Amino acid sequence: MSDAHGKAAGMFRQPKSVWAVAFASVVSFMGIGLVDPILPLLRAQLHASEAQVSLLFTSYFLVTAVFMLIAGWVSSRIGAKKTLLAGLTLIVVFSALAGLSPGVTDIVILRGGWGIGNALFISTALATIVGAASGGFGAAIMLYEAALGLGIALGPLVGGELGGISWRGPFFGVTALMAIAFLLVSTLLAPTPKPPSRASLADPFRALGHRGLLTVAIVALLYNWAFFTILGYAPYPMRVSVHTLGFIYTGWGVLVAIFAVLVAPKLQRAVGTVVSLYLSLAFMCLDLVATAIWTNDRIALVACVIASGAFIGLNNTLVTGTSMTVSTAPRPTASAAYSFVRFFGAGLAPYVASTLAAHFGDHVPFYLGAVTIAVSIPVLATAHRLILRAEQRPATQPPITAPATGPLVAVGETAASTPPSLRRGLSQNGPPPIVVAVGPGPWADEVVAAGADIALALGYPVGILHVVEADVAMDQVLDTEDKDAAAAALSGHVEQVARRDIPVTGYLLEVIGDHGDVGQRIAEFGDSHHAAMLVLGAPTHGRYASLLDASATEEVVRRARCDLHIVHLDLKQA
Repeated sequence: MSDAHGKAAGMFRQPKSVWAVAFASVVSFMGIGLVDPILPLLRAQLHASEAQVSLLFTSYFLVTAVFMLIAGWVSSRIGAKKTLLAGLTLIVVFSALAGLSPGVTDIVILRGGWGIGNALFISTALATIVGAASGGFGAAIMLYEAALGLGIALGPLVGGELGGISWRGPFFGVTALMAIAFLLVSTLLAPTPKPPSRASLADPFRALGHRGLLTVAIVALLYNWAFFTILGYAPYPMRVSVHTLGFIYTGWGVLVAIFAVLVAPKLQRAVGTVVSLYLSLAFMCLDLVATAIWTNDRIALVACVIASGAFIGLNNTLVTGTSMTVSTAPRPTASAAYSFVRFFGAGLAPYVASTLAAHFGDHVPFYLGAVTIAVSIPVLATAHRLILRAEQRPATQPPITAPATGPLVAVGETAASTPPSLRRGLSQNGPPPIVVAVGPGPWADEVVAAGADIALALGYPVGILHVVEADVAMDQVLDTEDKDAAAAALSGHVEQVARRDIPVTGYLLEVIGDHGDVGQRIAEFGDSHHAAMLVLGAPTHGRYASLLDASATEEVVRRARCDLHIVHLDLKQA
């Protein structure tokens, strides 16, 4: 298998349209922490209470939650580009109006309109970048992650600098930057086709009928409550300048990005998804307790807030990936349902925190945040077995030692429904197989041919493992390819080998995570099927991309217990 899923362009060698959407993504994610440094300023200059100012988060995220259900319905009818432009337009209009507003009530209402634009944009940005990228799926995902991390880190810094001029500055800053993004996207991004099928507004609610998805979504709601207590209320008891707040939350944002993009996948591979979740939730709970204890100690409070970024980053990636792994619904539907539930925690927490603090003191909101995190752990435990089963979901059956008449079965199919052209079985008592791991991309035929050459020379059968990868970019998940397309590609590879009179069986394997997770699952598959050799493509990561994502090939080399054959690909001909 090759790490790339498209042409051999580097992560940064992308069309102008991809850079346009990436720029808009940076500005969109800046919005998470942009208003944080000006919260005390808004309270003082607009003569508002902390609870009133906190409604800026409430209106924004509650509206975003509702419209995440609608965004997929809209996109399936007008296409991704028009959905993106509609979202950008709404953000430009409502952020400008918020900057012109005379009072906090007006800003709260207008932030709701901003939330509509945010839902339309974030629900389609990742898929649009992947569709337009020349560097393939992996490069596009990493570029999106880089944009995401940059936006989260820069948001508080820009908010602090502009807020030092005027509380209106951050709102007008977003207006200007998103207007530039609108012009770039509208002129550089080619029209996108409408999806082949239209989404239903009822689909996300049906998806929540799955106990695993609903449980993980509730965990996300509880964790987001603590997350946005830190983001939406902690600026008040710090009692520092707007510039200092900007720097504090920039440090927080840097940790969010690093732990979401780099650390979470490594922790997940080291100890497993469920254990990683328990650890990250437990440490975040301890951080909230420490924040509550030392709320009146400015240095300790600042340290706890910055440190929370590490646990928030871990949870963003781990909880999102788990929700998609455990769900049986199509990925966009599950994502909409999950986001709908979790954003309620983000919307309600700052208002409740401010109200409680006004009556009981600054410590109480953080104790409540610690309680919500503590409660999320036993809630998660109720779905422990479901998550483990989903995480260890095997490749499609039959196993590689199936009888010679055994069929190739694609995901979700049965033997009876498998086309006769796929029925190429293996000998039950024959030699061990040569397992060839491939994914979508121009080099799959080359890797399959190399594996067939080896099998023919040794007299061994072939098992073709076609990996369908879904990558997690903090709180977004995207499939590398449609399952039907993957099954069709696998069918072609099976025929390619069978024409040479080599016994062959094909398998589809779904993996949610980064390339390192793919490599781990390939190695596990080879071990469980007693493979004589694993055949896969050489890494095609660029030198910069390898800093952000593990290599599937390198992970297989590290974990495999059988011989390996690495096919060195001619990237120039791809």
